[in-house]
Amino acid sequence: MSMLRSGHIPREKLELARHYPIQVVDTIGVTAYYQKLHWHDVLEINFIKSGTGYYIINGKTFEFRQGDILLINSNDLHCAYETKDLVMQVISFDASWFVSSQRYDPEVLSPFKEMGVHFTNLLDRDEPHMEHLRGLLLELQEEHDRGGGSYGSLVYSNMLRFLAYVNRYFRREGVGRGKDGISAAQLDKMRKVIFDMEQNFAYPWTLEELAGLVYLSPSRFSDLFRQAVGTPPLLYLIHIRLVHAVKLLECSDMKITDIALECGFRSLSNFNRLFKKHIGTSPKISRSRTGRETVR
Repeated sequence: MSMLRSGHIPREKLELARHYPIQVVDTIGVTAYYQKLHWHDVLEINFIKSGTGYYIINGKTFEFRQGDILLINSNDLHCAYETKDLVMQVISFDASWFVSSQRYDPEVLSPFKEMGVHFTNLLDRDEPHMEHLRGLLLELQEEHDRGGGSYGSLVYSNMLRFLAYVNRYFRREGVGRGKDGISAAQLDKMRKVIFDMEQNFAYPWTLEELAGLVYLSPSRFSDLFRQAVGTPPLLYLIHIRLVHAVKLLECSDMKITDIALECGFRSLSNFNRLFKKHIGTSPKISRSRTGRETVR
């Protein structure tokens, strides 16, 4: 997999404690923010506790359901979508936490280092050891949440066992990225377009203009973009604008009308309609939940 260029989508940095560089949370559904293509500086494990959905990772689609486990590498460009009643355990951790363990087991992080070569993002749900892995992740979360004596050591040991079992039982030969993915060069073109959309989200982009950024026909560009991101280009642009709108509603005292225009919406009515459709509530109600005065 080609490395992302620094001029493209910025890598998200998750601040973790140096002595305990791990975060364990449950998420319900998928917010509009994580429907955007993103990547980060940590390794990630997702355990699907209930419901269904799908990930798009480096242009390849992985449908998941209750009981599935996914591994997300720090260089994986990805976004997630819920299809029904999703509850997902998300574990994010710093690879450097396992430096000492690699002295006696150099392959402990191979499930991430060799992703796309000997491992896939979605672990084989029919592998007999899957139930053991699920149990380790639940026990890890229980220790993390309880925070009792030596909980850090117990969380660490569960994570170490999880990684060792994945390396032992889920390694496969000739995994590859699969023929249904898009090439690294094509994915890089989509990154460039997304970066330009992020930097100029209020601009009234047309499909032709976006395709022209990477010298593709509108139809070919639309096909590649949908494959990489899971949604059409102009719908993805709406998601970007709405994410910025939510931030302004939560963190500023701007009038809602001004926020709509600032984020590239043609009118207040257009903004209200799209906000309700994609966020599930009105801008006014969204702002009222923050405790800020509602202004139009």
